Amino acid sequence: MRISVQEAVFDPGAELSGFGAGRADVGGVVSFTGLVRDDTGTLEALEIEHYPGMTERAITAMVEEAISRWELADALVIHRYGRLDVGAPIMMVATAARHRVAAFEAAEFLMDYLKSRAPFWKKEVTRAGESWVAAKDADEEALKRW
Repeated sequence: MRISVQEAVFDPGAELSGFGAGRADVGGVVSFTGLVRDDTGTLEALEIEHYPGMTERAITAMVEEAISRWELADALVIHRYGRLDVGAPIMMVATAARHRVAAFEAAEFLMDYLKSRAPFWKKEVTRAGESWVAAKDADEEALKRW
């Protein structure tokens, strides 16, 4: 298990290259990388803040839950903070499991958790100004399946 909350950009391919390697019990690896998306054509950047220490503890607890529930062989969560330009990677989740269903479900669980429950605060920076991003009902609904 590896969890990193970092300001530095990361290379998803490099992060995934050795993930789950060398383990005879791994039948599948699932990964997802979230990028800064501009839905309106006006976004210049996304600024992400977090509470150091608390954020890592909260993510660790959820990763440990995923490992236990889906009997994961390994899990990786990377989440960035700071100013991120459009198209930049925000976060990455990877799960390794004996079976593909477990790897997919655990990855979705972790992505839903990161979107709705991890203590990050996001502010959109546009040409017109700045505004904090509010929680979305759809993200809360996604958590109900877990």
